[in-house]
Amino acid sequence: MTDHLRPTQAELEILQVLWKSGASTVKQVNEYLNEKKPRGYTTTLKLMQIMAEKGLVDRTADGKLHIYTARYAEDQVKKSVVSSLVDQVFEGAAMELVIQALGNYKPSHEEISELKSLLDQLENNQK
Repeated sequence: MTDHLRPTQAELEILQVLWKSGASTVKQVNEYLNEKKPRGYTTTLKLMQIMAEKGLVDRTADGKLHIYTARYAEDQVKKSVVSSLVDQVFEGAAMELVIQALGNYKPSHEEISELKSLLDQLENNQK
């Protein structure tokens, strides 16, 4: 994923719908988005057209309907966004991002266990 394909916040919201729902029309995406925050159909349509031009989504015609699918897997986009965040905001210091995130967010006991397990794996891989 190249720099010019990094999704904006609005594009990420649409991608999240497509990842959850799979192939969808603009109407379906707009209805889902409107459950959280009202937005016009034409706004969603324009964003999805831009996303198709940028290569974030694929658009196929099914009669008069246009069906959109995410071109990149969710984990690919997340990796790209986090990598960009670490580089641009934390000057490459990934640990600072982790510390900031954990300081601003109360992880559950399950999340803490997952984090400990990940740290154990990282430590074992360094041996």
